[in-house]
Amino acid sequence: MDFIYKLPRTQDGNDGIWMIVDRLTKSAHFLAVKETFSLDKLAKLYVDEIVRLHGVPESIVSDRDARFTSKFWRKVHKCLGTELQFSTAFHPQTDGQSERTIQTLEDMLRACSLQFKGSWDKHLALMEFAYNNSYHSSIGMAPYEALYGKQCRTPLCWDEVGERQLIGPEIIEITTDKVKVIRERLKTAQSRQKSYADKHRKHLEFQVGDWVFLKLSPWKGVVRFGKRGKLSPRYIGPYEIVERIGLVAYRLALPPQLSQVHDVFHVSMLRKYITDPSHVLPAQPITLTEDLTYEEEPVQILDRREQVLRSKVIPLVKVLWRNHLIEEATWEPEDQMRQQYPHLFP
Repeated sequence: MDFIYKLPRTQDGNDGIWMIVDRLTKSAHFLAVKETFSLDKLAKLYVDEIVRLHGVPESIVSDRDARFTSKFWRKVHKCLGTELQFSTAFHPQTDGQSERTIQTLEDMLRACSLQFKGSWDKHLALMEFAYNNSYHSSIGMAPYEALYGKQCRTPLCWDEVGERQLIGPEIIEITTDKVKVIRERLKTAQSRQKSYADKHRKHLEFQVGDWVFLKLSPWKGVVRFGKRGKLSPRYIGPYEIVERIGLVAYRLALPPQLSQVHDVFHVSMLRKYITDPSHVLPAQPITLTEDLTYEEEPVQILDRREQVLRSKVIPLVKVLWRNHLIEEATWEPEDQMRQQYPHLFP
């Protein structure tokens, strides 16, 4: 499950969509929500729209949204008997199913925005219907057919359903056979996706007590680790591995200044640190000049853009710094630059 927020606000005040996808059949539900919804409201919506129709799931995979990691949400699902599984930090492939559904839904919204305008939530049920009745290559059929054992009966395909052939005890055998086919096709699709990833993946394995560097992407470095692009290295650390989580994730001993960052990372984000005696510097007396300071100064705003995240949009500006080449210009949060350097914004 996942959320899409910052959509055009409708007359009913909805500005987001809560998507819940079944891993086996790929069937999905799209629920219109407001970003201000409380956890109580979301829990009631979940019971009314999901549990009412499908019962209680054995497990749920989601990202580490504050709503999903809250004590209230954990307690609700503990009472329901559902295991909560969270994706690894900065490794969205863990919940790639939801990410792909987000892309599909956003494409549908864009295509319909001119016609629906500010009432997309009124047509969300039709979008869900269209999605669940579209062919999925990973299961070889539409999610509706995988869920109910037959094609959806609509005016568009009444002549194709052959509904009379499915009436009777044969439907049980047919449904069982379809589940077996779905499982095999899912296994094939997952193996194919794994082979694509393995082409670009190195086999890495660490031990508890090893020291590793943590890889930073330019944007994650700014948002999560406070590192500015032109000054931050590709890796930070080294940090000690304190625990292995599953087969492909490790828990790191992060310093206090990174306490807000989740401390479990996928193996692809880590590089082993090789101890080198030359890295140990002898203590030497340091002479300090208290009146000597150096502060980088921005001289010009070169460009603007927006960084679209899952739950918000962050405006950025491209800044040229004094004594730096134009190729070294960096993208900075616009609100921060306006606050510190208002003279750059006439």
